[in-house]
Amino acid sequence: MANLKRVAWPGLLVALVVTAGVVTLCGIGFFTSGEKTRDGSRIVRSITGSGSTAQKGAMDAWRAEFRRMHPDFRVDYRADGSGAGIRDFIAGATAFAGSDVVMPPEEQGRADRRCGGRALHLPMVIGPVAVAYNLPSVPDLRLSPGTLTGIFSGRITRWDAKEIAADNPGVRLPDARVRPVHRAGESGTTHNFTAFLRAMGRWPHEPSMVWRGAGRAIGGSDGIVQVVQYSEGSIGYVEYGYASNARLRIAKIRNASGRFVELSPESATRAMEGARVVDGEHGPTVRFDYRTRIPGAYPIVMITYEIACEGEADPLVRTFLSYTAGDAGQSYLALYGYAPLPHDILASVRTRLGFSS
Repeated sequence: MANLKRVAWPGLLVALVVTAGVVTLCGIGFFTSGEKTRDGSRIVRSITGSGSTAQKGAMDAWRAEFRRMHPDFRVDYRADGSGAGIRDFIAGATAFAGSDVVMPPEEQGRADRRCGGRALHLPMVIGPVAVAYNLPSVPDLRLSPGTLTGIFSGRITRWDAKEIAADNPGVRLPDARVRPVHRAGESGTTHNFTAFLRAMGRWPHEPSMVWRGAGRAIGGSDGIVQVVQYSEGSIGYVEYGYASNARLRIAKIRNASGRFVELSPESATRAMEGARVVDGEHGPTVRFDYRTRIPGAYPIVMITYEIACEGEADPLVRTFLSYTAGDAGQSYLALYGYAPLPHDILASVRTRLGFSS
């Protein structure tokens, strides 16, 4: 495990209030501002992040609670996809990025140059991926990885196909067309979903943020939800929080132990018990085994990261991320369809941010 440098940052909130004008630290610009909200309260400082749609529900909850605790500070977040978030961060347009994947070496190098040092990956939340579907006559659908690959590669085109029937013995399946939908553009959720299919279902392509299978391309997680909600016969992959909030039907997925597992924050957390944390020079990254045989483990999960500059970064960024990685920030994630990080991963993140549990 790499040696970890502890960063001391006392008095950050005081420094934020008295800072005036424009300051640039480690490539991050921040401003004092006299902007006022609709209720007339003054915003002294604001920062912006962008990226992963998978973490939007958690980020919205974090931002609201952080604002309640620190009324003078505001954190904005644009959920426009992991690829867009990384590009924004590298360009210096945002203070931090949300990503469902670790940056490849070429992007890591550009991010390091933007920071004038290291750009860190900080795991922050577990985001289960739901396979949502619209079949009114089938309230309890079960799907194996191989069947999922057949559906999303375009090989299985009817709901009463023999592969789906084999996963659902005794269930009367409709004689209807399967209508798969997938994320348009660069999506970390797509990368994680195809990584699962590659590991477990013989997906014919390498995992990628850009979809290479069959189906209709839909922009954003909200778009996937709307299509599945109103198009009978449709099926798509989307973050659990989105599917749960929309009350979509979610398929049980067969894991490597041969059991079909219902998605819940608890079953997603179980899956992370077999994950391995690699604490490298660019922060702790998580290697997840999609073939986990842990009983009750839901197998399609992903870690979402915050990407930020190491060292003398914007104090407000560090204050906010320290809150999200703290006991308070992690405590209510299950209410929004997420799972909190295991303690060993949190310990690594907190060390990088300069505090311990």
